[in-house]
Amino acid sequence: MESSNPSPLFDPLSTVKNSPDLLNLPGDSEVWSSLKQAISSSSGFKRWQLERNIDNQLSSLGLDTLVRRYLRETLETLAY
Repeated sequence: MESSNPSPLFDPLSTVKNSPDLLNLPGDSEVWSSLKQAISSSSGFKRWQLERNIDNQLSSLGLDTLVRRYLRETLETLAY
């Protein structure tokens, strides 16, 4: 029998947020910068932007925020 309350999703970002040691690893910013650039140039990210009518040049959110939102939504979709 299915429960009417869905189980909470695993949030890997909350694990990182609650682990300060994971946020300050050597080379962290360089790795994130490289990943962010690779993700933002991917076809999946570009399609995600088009589906949401997000113009990267006009967005006030910034690339960092857009990539984080894209990753969060992608992980949530995969969790289902």
